[in-house]
Amino acid sequence: MENKVIKWGIIGLGNIAQKFATDLATVENAELVAVASRSQENADKFAIKHNSKKAYNSYLDLANDAEVDAVYIATPHSFHKEHAILCLQHKKAVLCEKPFAMNLQEVEEMITVAKENNVLLMEALWTYFLPHYTYVLECLKNEKFGKLLKLEADFGFSRAFNNDSRLFKKEVGGGSLLDIGIYPIFAALSTLGTPSSIEADATFFDNGADSACNMIFNYTDTKAVLKSTLLENAATVAIFTCETGIIKINTMFHMPTTVTITENGKDEIIDFKTKTIGYNFETEHFNNLLRANKKESDIMTFDFSKNLIKTLDKVRGIIGLEY
Repeated sequence: MENKVIKWGIIGLGNIAQKFATDLATVENAELVAVASRSQENADKFAIKHNSKKAYNSYLDLANDAEVDAVYIATPHSFHKEHAILCLQHKKAVLCEKPFAMNLQEVEEMITVAKENNVLLMEALWTYFLPHYTYVLECLKNEKFGKLLKLEADFGFSRAFNNDSRLFKKEVGGGSLLDIGIYPIFAALSTLGTPSSIEADATFFDNGADSACNMIFNYTDTKAVLKSTLLENAATVAIFTCETGIIKINTMFHMPTTVTITENGKDEIIDFKTKTIGYNFETEHFNNLLRANKKESDIMTFDFSKNLIKTLDKVRGIIGLEY
């Protein structure tokens, strides 16, 4: 099983799926065998570009394909539960894009179905597996620069409003919070854990989707100041201020980038940029889980995914955002 070739299918063929497929081609003992879109034309184009043997215009047809071992789900947020459960019920391992689903109830349903069918399921929050982020986590865990005193993380870019775009469509989970706010929130939960209290405020587009969200996560001895916005180009950095030094993940902090360590007034820049886009790291982890017959990641655990969506739900409650 150690060298078993994992045969992949992809459901939902937008920009993220393009990136995933590009990096999948760099992963050893992995092969893209099937893709599915609601449009046969889109499926055919994607299949030709990424050397997939099969192209379907039906997600059910892909789920029924006996050759497929694992499915990467990259449809809009509001369809994650439906498409994940479809694949899980057909005994396909599922790597589902973040956010895992729209709310805690949906995430719990997905996990229940995965357990009932004894199939591997994992949320595809790729940052958790990137070399620069694992390095920062190790520094913080070992208190290389003393205790973590404060986290500041933001994610933002300016984009003209377009209600036809998935990014802005409220009914599919569009807006800043679920799409990009999840990254600063992830940075806080993965380094500081669950906050004791949350403060938040937001601005909204005319269609009710949030255009920007400011958050403060309060902890016993520290706090995390977080922001997401679709109204301006933010620095998109994560700054961890510790007792004896500062760790700064430079722009764009959620993807392969550089880390600046400031200690005793001196800066050291460590370059973690990769030859790939960076999706290969989570894919390799997932493939290894599948080969080992594991049903849950030991990094992106069900508990972590539940805590992440629970926190997103809580922020939504505070700012009055309902889907």
